[in-house]
Amino acid sequence: MYPYLPITEAERRRMLDVAGAKEIDDLFKDVPADVRCQGPLNLPGPLSEMELACYMRCLAGKNLNTEGYACFLGAGAYDHYIPSVVGQMLARQEFYTAYTPYQPEISQGTLQAIFEYQTMICELTGMEVSNASVYDGASALAEAVSMAGSATSRREVLLARAVHPEAREVAKTYSRFNGVELIELDYQNGVTNLQEAAERINDRTAAIVLQSPNFFGCLEDLSKFAELAHRHKSLFIVSADPVSLGLLQSPGAAGADIVVGEGQGLGNPLNFGGPYFGFMATTEKLMRRLPGRIVGQTTDNDGRRGFILTLQAREQHIRRGKATSNICSNQALCALAAAIYLTVLGEAGLRRVAELCLQKAHYTSQRLVDTGKFTPAFTAPFFKEFVVTAKEDAASLNARLLEQNIIGGYPLSKDYPELGNALLIAVTEKRTREEIDQLVEYSKR
Repeated sequence: MYPYLPITEAERRRMLDVAGAKEIDDLFKDVPADVRCQGPLNLPGPLSEMELACYMRCLAGKNLNTEGYACFLGAGAYDHYIPSVVGQMLARQEFYTAYTPYQPEISQGTLQAIFEYQTMICELTGMEVSNASVYDGASALAEAVSMAGSATSRREVLLARAVHPEAREVAKTYSRFNGVELIELDYQNGVTNLQEAAERINDRTAAIVLQSPNFFGCLEDLSKFAELAHRHKSLFIVSADPVSLGLLQSPGAAGADIVVGEGQGLGNPLNFGGPYFGFMATTEKLMRRLPGRIVGQTTDNDGRRGFILTLQAREQHIRRGKATSNICSNQALCALAAAIYLTVLGEAGLRRVAELCLQKAHYTSQRLVDTGKFTPAFTAPFFKEFVVTAKEDAASLNARLLEQNIIGGYPLSKDYPELGNALLIAVTEKRTREEIDQLVEYSKR
């Protein structure tokens, strides 16, 4: 009846007998007949393997991709180069099932991989403890806001408008249900207004939240905000681009208490939007409030080095009302890709990637401004993204670029109407001088 199901008719009959049913329809007898599907589904007929492969190729061909287009679109997801070894290592059968390693005696490989990943995140962020398994950068930020509220017993958080708009929306959703009030701080010349933060912070403020490089690509003065937060006994949360940390001072060194971010740029492809993973790290003082999974190092009864899940305050392990979070999926395969990527590049390699992003972004910005068709929206220092204001409609410009196999920048008017025809341009190490010059040439026509 269903040739794609790997069970025989006899096996199906035995399962029905155990369930006390004569036919499969008997399993759904509690569902009213008038809401059940009547007759076959309105779907195309079956295809052979060859026909199906051809059909799927045709569907995939309708999507634009970074293989055939030069991509200058960032805004949180970036077209970085991924060494081929990353995919080869991920394809090893040891990593096929990357779910929670509840049984350490049979999961030492997976546990060690997560432990090594956590160690690398700590080195990048300058923090003392990292977790694993947070869904993405947006949920990591929202979890950090919740964590700050519970750690300080305060209910207000100052959240910069220069933080990624989608991350701010996720934080607002979380905060709606946990009683935290988010107060947005405006930006000035592309960076968060320190004077406004100083005026708004008070003894009810749980944390100040910044992103650096922020959504506009600009670098925030983290140390000044850290000092302001700590003077009022508030926490300082920083969302960071992990690639930038190969070159810039770590948020931990600047005074951050919690560091989060989107890890896609570390060895994970764009994947048309996911899956990605969020990283999250904090100080030893706050480690017991971390959501998700934490892998610790220990020794077994014979004194041998081993790894085990520790400090598990998830809802699966304790009463839901006392859980730090309900994060329960596992992004370990994406985190493993990041660990392989960082291992392959090493400290010098990651720094070189960051340097290339920085240099190429500044070259692109200057070339675009020199055309006379663009003006810089801000003068603050930037990393691999920058904002320019076009003299023509941003959507029309992007449409013209697309005809030349160039994916243009992100129009900011949707999230920041006051910026008009501003475009957020991202330039990674993958962009060649030829591609950048073509962007400039076709932009000025």
